[in-house]
Amino acid sequence: MTDRRLAATLSRTLLATATGVCLVAGCGVLPENTTASGSTLTVMTFAPEDTKATNMPGMPGMAKAYERWVNARGGINGHKLRVLTCNEKNTPTGAADCARKAVKEKAIAVVGSYSQHGRAFMAPLEAEGIPFIGGYGVTSEEFQSTLSYPVNGGQPVLLAGAGHQLARACSQVALVRPDTLAGDSMPVLLNAGLKANKLADASDIQAAEDSADFSPEAREALSDTTTAVAGATNAKDTKDAKDPKDARDKGRGCVTAVLGERTETFFDAFRRAADTQNRKPQISSVLGSVSQSLVDRTGGKESPFEGAFLTSWYPVAGDPLWQPMRTVIADYAFGDDTVDPDDTGAQTTWIAYTVLSEVVKRFKEDEAITARKVGRMLNQSQAIKTGGLTPDLSWRYQDMRAVAGFPRIVNGRVTFQIVQSGRLIAQEGESSLDMTTTLEQAPRAA
Repeated sequence: MTDRRLAATLSRTLLATATGVCLVAGCGVLPENTTASGSTLTVMTFAPEDTKATNMPGMPGMAKAYERWVNARGGINGHKLRVLTCNEKNTPTGAADCARKAVKEKAIAVVGSYSQHGRAFMAPLEAEGIPFIGGYGVTSEEFQSTLSYPVNGGQPVLLAGAGHQLARACSQVALVRPDTLAGDSMPVLLNAGLKANKLADASDIQAAEDSADFSPEAREALSDTTTAVAGATNAKDTKDAKDPKDARDKGRGCVTAVLGERTETFFDAFRRAADTQNRKPQISSVLGSVSQSLVDRTGGKESPFEGAFLTSWYPVAGDPLWQPMRTVIADYAFGDDTVDPDDTGAQTTWIAYTVLSEVVKRFKEDEAITARKVGRMLNQSQAIKTGGLTPDLSWRYQDMRAVAGFPRIVNGRVTFQIVQSGRLIAQEGESSLDMTTTLEQAPRAA
């Protein structure tokens, strides 16, 4: 090698070494993916939008409003928040694509999201150690994965709670639910609440998730509950009954439908079928399938949902505990009408971001924050407060419960509501209830 070539090689070597030292030391510029104090924290919220079945646009809408609000206040513990949103499309491919996008963008968490396809989205997140905080709770993976941190009891506690609510007002229950993997666990969960109150299992009526005509299912549900009512009406103990709240004394049949956005379509068909037989069975559902906005849209006081029983995870939407969220929506949703403060999806996303914020505040000011560190903090931290919207939340090993198939349920609380004069209000005589013990005694549902 000539002296000139040797000098050039040494020069390039020294330059590369100096550049590497500069990048490590900083030299006035932080590497792109660092999360030291004052840097940006990236998270994702995904949910299905513009599909023929369930849509949850209020969840990413709430996430973006939270992002604008928290950044206007200086971020979280000095960190700017960057919220990515993704249309999950209500398909396994869409769910997996959103998870892979979170991985690609180096998100420290997926927060306040909805998907029925737990297997599709959890695997990519688990591979990169990305925690899933505050999912809506419709998949078993959300209550099984060690990287999932649910803020409510999901579908399991809602259905067990619905069983409790209906068992105190019905002689027989018919369940109309989607013919999907997520729907297959619904009868077991509902029946757990019914059995705890000594009522027979519900009849299980499966329906296509995206059907436009539920007339056959409506007729079947009406037939099932009509038969039960006739039997109860002829029973001797019915004649001697004194408590009007006990439908086993009244011989009343009840129909509950949990079909997401198609719940309205089903009950429209059911109302027509009931009218032809001059029947008025008790109807019910869970929050998420029926909401205040749905009641408003279908007539308010004249809505077919007037008098319906509903089960929720949270306080009624009019509770003052929701005022901070309502203020953020009013000031930072910028006219986005998908963000409804009465919507359970938006409420879940608000609580999930509250958890994220509290966790980030527990890191030291100059400590780098990564997905794996967030997961470890969630596994080890003392309970997190959510402003009274849920019990204090903690996901340590000692907080896990012996619920078959759903060990990561740490909040089994439900509230009972009724549609009265066009408004969802707390059901009189029914206080909130923890359904964990009921689920612990139920058969495995997932």
